[in-house]
Amino acid sequence: MKYDAIVVGAGLAGLVAATEIADSGKKVLLLDQEPEASLGGQAWWSFGGLFLVDSPEQRRLGIKDSKELAWQDWLGAAGFDREEDEDFWGRKWAEAYVDFASGEKRAWLADMGIKFFPVVGWAERGGYLAEGHGNSVPRFHIVWGTGPGIVEPFERKLREYIKAGVVEYRPRHQVDGLLTSGTAVTGVFGSVLAQSDVQRGEASSREKIGEFAHEAASVVVTSGGIGGNHELIRKNWPERLGKAPQEMLSGVPAHVDGRMLAITEKTGGRIVNRDRMWHYTEGIKNWNPVWSKHGIRILPGPSSIWLDARGDRFPAPNFPGFDTLGTLEAIQKTGYSYSWFILTQKIIEKEFALSGSEQNPDLTGKSIRQVLERIRPGATAPVQAFMDKGEDFIIADSLEELVGGMNRLTGEALLDAEHIRRQIAARDLQLTNKFGKDLQVTALRGARKYIGDKLIRVAKPHKILDPSNGPLIAVRLNIVSRKTLGGLQTDLSARVLNDTGQPIPGLYAAGEVSGFGGGGVHGYRSLEGTFLGGCLFSGRVAGRAVAERGLE
Repeated sequence: MKYDAIVVGAGLAGLVAATEIADSGKKVLLLDQEPEASLGGQAWWSFGGLFLVDSPEQRRLGIKDSKELAWQDWLGAAGFDREEDEDFWGRKWAEAYVDFASGEKRAWLADMGIKFFPVVGWAERGGYLAEGHGNSVPRFHIVWGTGPGIVEPFERKLREYIKAGVVEYRPRHQVDGLLTSGTAVTGVFGSVLAQSDVQRGEASSREKIGEFAHEAASVVVTSGGIGGNHELIRKNWPERLGKAPQEMLSGVPAHVDGRMLAITEKTGGRIVNRDRMWHYTEGIKNWNPVWSKHGIRILPGPSSIWLDARGDRFPAPNFPGFDTLGTLEAIQKTGYSYSWFILTQKIIEKEFALSGSEQNPDLTGKSIRQVLERIRPGATAPVQAFMDKGEDFIIADSLEELVGGMNRLTGEALLDAEHIRRQIAARDLQLTNKFGKDLQVTALRGARKYIGDKLIRVAKPHKILDPSNGPLIAVRLNIVSRKTLGGLQTDLSARVLNDTGQPIPGLYAAGEVSGFGGGGVHGYRSLEGTFLGGCLFSGRVAGRAVAERGLE
């Protein structure tokens, strides 16, 4: 047998799994249907946020975190309610992951040369009771270098193993099925695709020019989720989130299509929690798209007024950055798949960031000088580009002019300026005192007690209708597809389980295809910074389990 292990998918989980196996001296074949330009998969495009607990960065900012608090928050977000079946292994993976994020994760990454931006972000703030969804404290650690910064050390390690002959990497090799002998998986077969010179993220051809088949003692599936397959998303869409959107943007390229989920299921692997998914509500159409329906997510601070398609303000806690899935449900139950932010120039300057490595050239390029420019007046250059060229942005000096532009953009006269004025004016009246009853105003005042938010993330509370804070800005927000929270059920050794709960000999899975571990480590909701981290952790577990196989 030429290979000890085959890894299917060259995203972050695949890179980690392949290098962990290679560390043991075993020979690895790494296959991917995309060209070499796409090595690193979706991690390369990411903002590079990682969930860490009680880190030095947190402590320097006065944040008191603990494993106990993180676990309480995780359980509140996950809402595991299928614990005797579909959530059985997901909960075990969750506990193991929180241990990892509270323990050796940061040191392991530091050994790989990964560093972090000093200000810790506060994602998914919750807005419920203490045991409900949300991060009690900031935990979103941004990798210095964003997504490319986290891919690079694993890619470098992989290429060293390729040079040494321990790893063989074959792009444009599309796996079409798994080889079996009895109940065991013994390899893969598939199609060699025509060479393609498309750039990262661009659609590549599916022209077949040959076939292949390879055997190995272990096969690790790390092929990602279904975020680029809108038809499959709609098929699995849960009723609890309202009607599935007929129109949505894509936060991932088209090749994130779920093929290997179906292929692995056909071989006996069990898929669980199909109805759990994570899509963003603050999507804007990319004015310079890389892939079809390319959407960019706004990473908003907490101050913008959030209105539904008819101009009604969403109730608490559906505020920007508080509960992604809760707001997704609220939007979809309006009967429309879009919503609106209304904000001021002062808010956009301080609070708008865009997700994605390419939308943050300062952090991605590790330029301290460029990062410091964020504190100067004016929006960041990527945000300003969307204000100038993006079709979802409207800028006006008066509310009447703004609402008129909003109605023209949608082609529907759903919005009434006086109705919107009344709601915003009522909110502005809450700023007369340092106290009040508007929970969004209370929340943003509370956020500014955290030094990180006060410095770079949350604007000083001000009246939106005061012309001195203008101009006014409206942003149409679209649903943007992103992550699959369910997937192949795996045990704590990343072995894929069958319908009877037994491991399929020789078959492993890691990353999004496995629900980031166990078929659903997140349960119903993510605390953010946990997708990249889930790829790292599950890829490491799978790689080490394969490396140890046969050594017992």
